[in-house]
Amino acid sequence: MDFADNEPEGPQVIWCLPVKFIGRFEVAEEDFVGGTFFSHPVRELAIADEDRVEPLGLGLTPFTREHKRYCGFLYLRAHRTGNRALSFQRGSLIDTIVRLEADQHGPLWESGLEGVRGVQLSEQVDGFAKIAESVRTRVNRFINLADSSSAVDIGVSDLTREHLREVLTLFLSTEPSGHGVPFNRLSTGSLNLVVFAMLTYIAELKGEGNVIFAMEEPEIALPPHSQRRLVDFITRKMGQSIVTTHSPYVISRFEPDQITVLTRASDGALYGRGVELPDDFKLKRYKENVRQFAEAVLARAVLVVEGATEAALIPVIADRLDADPAVDYVHPDLLGLSVLDAGNDVSVPLYAPVFAGMQKSVYGLHDTPKSKLATDLELKARRFDLYKVIDHKGVEDLLVNEVSISAQRRFLEVAQERDDYPDDCGRLRPEIDDETVKQIVGKVLRARKGSNTGYAAMLVGECATSADLPQSLVTFLLEIDQHLRRSSDISDITGQGDPEGPDNTETPAGQTQAEADDGEA
Repeated sequence: MDFADNEPEGPQVIWCLPVKFIGRFEVAEEDFVGGTFFSHPVRELAIADEDRVEPLGLGLTPFTREHKRYCGFLYLRAHRTGNRALSFQRGSLIDTIVRLEADQHGPLWESGLEGVRGVQLSEQVDGFAKIAESVRTRVNRFINLADSSSAVDIGVSDLTREHLREVLTLFLSTEPSGHGVPFNRLSTGSLNLVVFAMLTYIAELKGEGNVIFAMEEPEIALPPHSQRRLVDFITRKMGQSIVTTHSPYVISRFEPDQITVLTRASDGALYGRGVELPDDFKLKRYKENVRQFAEAVLARAVLVVEGATEAALIPVIADRLDADPAVDYVHPDLLGLSVLDAGNDVSVPLYAPVFAGMQKSVYGLHDTPKSKLATDLELKARRFDLYKVIDHKGVEDLLVNEVSISAQRRFLEVAQERDDYPDDCGRLRPEIDDETVKQIVGKVLRARKGSNTGYAAMLVGECATSADLPQSLVTFLLEIDQHLRRSSDISDITGQGDPEGPDNTETPAGQTQAEADDGEA
C-alpha cells in the first residue's frame, strides 16, 4: 500500500509493509527490468535534461535482499537445481545459515579454516607419511631442517574463506543405499525438498511465526504425499504462506476463502477473484469433493455431470471425436475443460453459480429427473453457459438406444470374457437379434453402473468411428467445443484462432495461493 500525506489512525487501521514492485520493458536493451522498493517516503528528485528515461524507482528506497531477510521473507522458486542454493557461495541458503549461526556461536568460517589447516595427511596416511620422510631425508642433505619428523609434512595449502566456499559440498545419505553423495547428484524432487528444508532452517533461526514463506510450484518432481506434507508444514509453522501451484493436491489443502482465482485478460492485465461459495452451498459438499474442486479451480471451464458413469464416458467420447479427422473438434484437455461428478441429477445445478462466480465457462449435463426440479434449482441452472437434460431416465438407456449395434456386439464379445461379467444378464450368441443384444447390454450396464468397473466407457471405446457414438452426447460436446473456442484464443494450439479475437483465460491462484497459467510450459 502507499501511504497518503495524512496517515489514518484508529483501531480499524491494519498496517502493512509499504513495499511495491516496479517493472518495465527497456526498448534499448530489449529486456525486462524490475525492482522492489519502499513505496513510502517518496523523495522529489530532478531528472537531468539528457536523461530520456526516468530511472526505475526514482525517489524510492530499494527494498534489498537484506531487508527481505530482516522481515523474514523466504522465497522458494519453481525451477531450481540446488547448485546455487545448496553451495557455500556468497548469498546462498547455506551461506545465510552460516551467517545466522555465526551470530549465535561465533565466527564459523575461522573455525572451519583452523580445522582444515590442522589436517596433516602424513600422520593419517601411511603412503603420504613415507613420501614426507623420503623428502625430508633428501632435502636434509642440502638444507638444515628442524630435528623433527614433521620437518616435512603434507597438509592443506594456505586457505582463505573463498577457498572453502569453492570446495565445501553438502553430502547426503538417503535410503535404501545409505551411501553419502554430493547434493547435486540427488534427484530433482529430492533437491526440491532439501532446498525447502534449508529454508525452514532459516525460518527457525528467524522465529517461525515471523516468517513470510512464498513458494512457487512446490509440486515439481514431487509425489502427491510429499506435496501434501510440504504444504501442511508451512501452513502450520510459518506466520504467512503464499503458494502458487498447478497441483490439485496442493490446492486441496486450503480452505475456499484462502484461494484466489487469477484471470489474465487478452491485454495482459491480471485480475484476482476469491473463491466464494454461495450461502446455500454447504461447506460439507465442498469437503466431500475437494479434489474435484481443486482440479476445477485449475481449469478454464467446467462440465458438471450427474454421476460417475457420465464422468467416465465424457473423456472417452472426446478421445474418439479428437481421433476422427472428419470431425472439427479440439480435445477438451487442450481447451482446459474439467469434468466434475455432482453425484446425482438434482445436485448438478448447484454448481453453476459456484463456477460462474469464478468467471469460468460452466456447462451442465444430467438425465431426466424423476420429478421436476425445484424452482431454486431451475434458477441456478440458468447460470450454465450450456445446459442439457438427457431425454432418458438414465444414461444406460441413452447408450443402448444411440450406440451403434455393431459396437454393442463388439462390447459384449469383450465384456463377457471379464471375470466380473454379470452372468445373470445373458451372453452374446451369433443367432440372437439386435433387440436382444440391446436388452443384454442394458442389463450389463445397469448391473455394473459407475466408473469403477468401466463398462460404460468400454462400450463407447468399441465405437470405431464418431458415427457409432451416442449422438446426444456428441452434439453436446461439439456445442461446448464451439462455445469454448469462441471465448478462447486457441491459435497457438490448433492454428485455428477465433477471428473475433481471444477472450479471458482463467488461471487460479491462492493466497496461500494456487496458480495455473494456461499458457505456461
